[in-house]
Amino acid sequence: MIVLVINCGSSSLKYQVLDMRSDNDYSLLAKGLVERIGLEMGEVTHRPSGKDKLVISKPVPDHTEGIKSVLGLLTDPGHGVLKSLDQIEAVGHRVAHGGELFPESCVVDDKVMEGIRSLCELAPLHNPANLLGIEAVKKLLPQVPQVAVFDTSFHQTMPDYAYMYAIPYECYEKLHVRRYGFHGTSHKFVAHRACEFLGMDINDSRIVTCHLGNGGSVTAVLNGKSVDTSMGFTPVEGVVMGTRCGNIDAGAVTYLQDKLGLDVDGITKLLNKKSGFLGVSGVSSDCRDIVSAYENGNYRAGLSLNMFYHSVRKYIGAYSAVMGGLDVIVFTGGIGENDCEARKEICSTLGFLGVDFDEAANKGVRGEDKLLTKAGSRVKVLTLSTNEELVIARDTMNLTRK
Repeated sequence: MIVLVINCGSSSLKYQVLDMRSDNDYSLLAKGLVERIGLEMGEVTHRPSGKDKLVISKPVPDHTEGIKSVLGLLTDPGHGVLKSLDQIEAVGHRVAHGGELFPESCVVDDKVMEGIRSLCELAPLHNPANLLGIEAVKKLLPQVPQVAVFDTSFHQTMPDYAYMYAIPYECYEKLHVRRYGFHGTSHKFVAHRACEFLGMDINDSRIVTCHLGNGGSVTAVLNGKSVDTSMGFTPVEGVVMGTRCGNIDAGAVTYLQDKLGLDVDGITKLLNKKSGFLGVSGVSSDCRDIVSAYENGNYRAGLSLNMFYHSVRKYIGAYSAVMGGLDVIVFTGGIGENDCEARKEICSTLGFLGVDFDEAANKGVRGEDKLLTKAGSRVKVLTLSTNEELVIARDTMNLTRK
């Protein structure tokens, strides 16, 4: 079965085309990445298996244009891997927020699309982008079944004392306000991959997974199950991110709303789209731009980086306490996989936990699976390339075959 997987992030779009024969028997035909969506200049990287990589710089104003570029490349006479779009038998989508409507992956129909749309206010940067992907495919490939795979499903194993907020209980019963968590497919994949890499038993492990990119989250994975995670009711909670503020005092939110004269939509945009790296630095939402500005002496860029490192360190320490110890720290995502300085800075104060970080092993590592601690380090640190797309492809194949 030829499966196209589309993974729309807040400012990026990853894709893979896989020939799925079974869960563990598959061939990757092509993969790629559309970056810097919505910025002045975007970048499209297309990697067809057995052919040269193609990199195109062009404006990508929104996710719809990004998906059009992807479909064009897949059938391109010189760089494509498909003779026509008719070869695609199913399409799987990553969807950020399933709330309590979608505890598992499901085949997309009009009712599912309406459910995803109803949850857009909970994930305003992602669910709308996910819907754009689904709607674009529906127009271009109307006969092809689509599957939605939700970021929130992996975190359904959290105990109630971890996912509840200390607000009136009726707010949970009637309005379903609770911690949901996100990046679930990524956290699940790298936790299992870490145990394979190190020869550990996933059922006897204490792992902190750090998915760090334009959006970022940290998860405590105890014996293969999520027991706590940094993102909450929406993806705005947790560590400092590209345009999201992360943790903030609720009282500060109402104060800002009052003093700035903002309605609900206004304060939502402030916290989700104007904060984080962008809000503190005033430079960009992209970590690479922030690093460049800092190297050129921009104080606020450096401040935003230090706030980011500090926020991740706090979660690693907290989750080691939650799990009664720590065996492995995993870095993944765009920053986690590619930014050696971020990994070094985050781990710089973790020696008390048993981390003996190897700066030489870490230096220059981008997009490869590697151990980043010295021999004898009690807690291992890994950088692993996540593969959310494979998790999505497996669910897509299994659901559509049924």
